[in-house]
Amino acid sequence: MAQKPKLRIGLIGTGFMGKAHVFGFASAPKVFDLPMQLELHTVADVTEAAAHRAAADFGFAHATADWRRVIEDPEIDVVDITAPNALHKEMALAAIAAGKHVYCEKPLAPLAADAREMAEAAEAKGVKTQVGFNYLCNPMLKLAKEMIAAGELGEIRGYRGLHAEDYMADAAGPFTFRHDPAGGGALADIGSHALATAEMLLGPITEVMGDCVTMIAERPDGKGGIRAVEVDDVGRAFVRFANGAQGSIEGNWIATGRKMQHDFEVYGTKGALAFSQERFNELHFYATADAPGRRGFRRIEAAPDHPPYGRFCVAPGHQLGFNDLKAIEVAGYVAAIAGEAPEPFNFRAGLRIQTLVETIQRSSRERSWLGVPA
Repeated sequence: MAQKPKLRIGLIGTGFMGKAHVFGFASAPKVFDLPMQLELHTVADVTEAAAHRAAADFGFAHATADWRRVIEDPEIDVVDITAPNALHKEMALAAIAAGKHVYCEKPLAPLAADAREMAEAAEAKGVKTQVGFNYLCNPMLKLAKEMIAAGELGEIRGYRGLHAEDYMADAAGPFTFRHDPAGGGALADIGSHALATAEMLLGPITEVMGDCVTMIAERPDGKGGIRAVEVDDVGRAFVRFANGAQGSIEGNWIATGRKMQHDFEVYGTKGALAFSQERFNELHFYATADAPGRRGFRRIEAAPDHPPYGRFCVAPGHQLGFNDLKAIEVAGYVAAIAGEAPEPFNFRAGLRIQTLVETIQRSSRERSWLGVPA
């Protein structure tokens, strides 16, 4: 059997999402028959000690405190960026210029103009890109999309999407990079997931009416002082879709008690769907064709009938986890790099989400409905 080509990975950043990406790289080759061998080559973090600790913990061969060494190393094929949002552009553009494929955690960039520059640079260079929206890899979302497309819900009339967590609910919590206007805000940070899911299921959003609010006006700066917060704690929008459906989207990081409420509801003339990320191995389906007295939402449990669930577990109802979705995302991206499939969610797709975010933010400031640029 011919030896599979190697894909050597350089990771920048080892926080929550850096670890999640590593778990994806570790699991994907064991779950999927990947067309390439994955090699954890170099990891970069803010200090030499942190980088070497991450290399030992995660199995990277090399470590560095200078992310530019990852870019410059001719042995590295893929640069994986999980650093703070405001750093994505500089790192990605440098990697693209060096001819590397780039895997970047969302949001792609703080501004749509930056995201456009990144997408166009990648396309001009011919490298393959991926933005980290792994919730889209859930087999239950794929099933929902198939059911909508097949007409099982009839004509779609309404949609409600929500991504709510409480990791910023404490007003005494410190100012972080997510609060910086150059890389933060609830709508961009988690509302982006709700927007990506909405367009995956129903197609393009054409108009928005936004309402972005800052509920906690200042936070401790970590140096004994106070820093003003300019970004939104809650970002909402009424939305209109090209298919005629209307609805709402919300991103909320001060939703007390919520840890991962990435939910949606879809209403059609023949039925409805309801989903919650807090029970993300379930999809609930209501059909108007059911007999009177027998109607109600019925639970569809994730199972091998919903690919690629069966690659992880042969038994229905045993459930996938968050890191399994990263493994699915990694597998799709590796297939794209190998030329076997299109890029699952490339920089152009990431630009689309940032365009939606900025249009909602501008609508909020102007207090008016706005069309979404194509």
